[in-house]
Amino acid sequence: MRLVSGGVRVRRAAEPSEPESEETTESPHHEHTHQEHNHPEHPHEHEHTHTEHHPGHDYDHMKEKFMNELTHLPIPTWAVAAIVVVVLVLVGCFIFCVLKKCFGKQKKPKKVRERKAGRRRKEKEGEGEPGEKEGEVKKEGQQEEKEQEKLGRLEFSLDYNFTDSQLIVGILQAQDLAAMDMGGTSDPYVKVFLLPDKKKKYETKVQRKNLCPVFNETFFFKIPYAELGGKTLVLQVFDFDRFSKHDMIGDIKIPMNSVDLGQPIHQWRDLESSEKEEEKLGDVCISLRYVPTAGKLTVNIMEAKNLKKMDVGGLSDPYVKIVLQQNGKRIKKKKTTVKKNTLNPYFNESFSFEVPFEQIQKVQVVITVYDYDKLGSNDPIGKTFMGYGATGVGLRHWSDMLANPRRPVAQWHTLMPEEEVDAALKAKPR
Repeated sequence: MRLVSGGVRVRRAAEPSEPESEETTESPHHEHTHQEHNHPEHPHEHEHTHTEHHPGHDYDHMKEKFMNELTHLPIPTWAVAAIVVVVLVLVGCFIFCVLKKCFGKQKKPKKVRERKAGRRRKEKEGEGEPGEKEGEVKKEGQQEEKEQEKLGRLEFSLDYNFTDSQLIVGILQAQDLAAMDMGGTSDPYVKVFLLPDKKKKYETKVQRKNLCPVFNETFFFKIPYAELGGKTLVLQVFDFDRFSKHDMIGDIKIPMNSVDLGQPIHQWRDLESSEKEEEKLGDVCISLRYVPTAGKLTVNIMEAKNLKKMDVGGLSDPYVKIVLQQNGKRIKKKKTTVKKNTLNPYFNESFSFEVPFEQIQKVQVVITVYDYDKLGSNDPIGKTFMGYGATGVGLRHWSDMLANPRRPVAQWHTLMPEEEVDAALKAKPR
């Protein structure tokens, strides 16, 4: 009985050992844990076991986790890819801008670099003060800028007729004028006058769309030779514009005391940009219409702009007076309403005059813009005229009106000082 019971006892004791062995083979981790608990006296072996994990396992685990998270995002994968691409492009642009700012500074022109290098060498050698050299470089830079600004050149002639006491000015031609219009061309004409009086101003004909115009026009100034030395001859080249102010391309100033008029002078000169412009009085837009069969002339004062400030507050109270005259005698006069506190008044007021067809070539329309004053006398701001004896814009406007009967022809006129226009009105037309 002992043996049997012992055998049973042995078998029963052996039976639970089978699942333990299976558990051990299936999960070596438990065995490892068991060993760790059974052998606490070997700490170095424990550390060694943990450090044997490969770093790639952690990376794979993180990658797998990221991909799992990515697949669970509420937006589609293509949208995520697009966002990543945009972010990369923005980062690339930012890096490019930083690099360009740091390393992409423009190099100075070769001439400037050479001058600066030469200046540094001279300063090291002790030739002159640095301030003087900087001044020289500045002057040279200004000279270069001036050379770059090409306005064109003008050919003219000068002569003096001692018998008739006349200065003879010939405007021959121009070359390589600056383009002032949008189409890359200009409509040039030349204005000729003497400073400081400006009593007589002549203008050539307009050469349409031409940067190398030929004028071949001659002008005469009656002036005693003794007075000529104190005068300055001014030749101004303008670009004509029918609907706005004429732009000055450039001018030439010739002090007459620097010229030997013992023999005729014929030369080319470069145009220079006008340093100081004349005092601006403003511009007025006028429409003319003539009906030959009815003998009716209609003058429409449309508007004015950039008028000279006449009041203390920096404004004016402008109105326009229109005078029709012949042989210096007033035939009729009319005036517009007063526009308060403005330098850019809008009128659009029409006035009619009876002028027979046989008289239309002999009359003058004189336009004067006044500043109205309630207490004192009204001050003239500026003046212009059209018709008989007119030159430049006044003549062209009158000719265009006659060439287009029954049609209104509008034109901007630049206002001139009253005494200057009065002198031109009294002068006999050439």
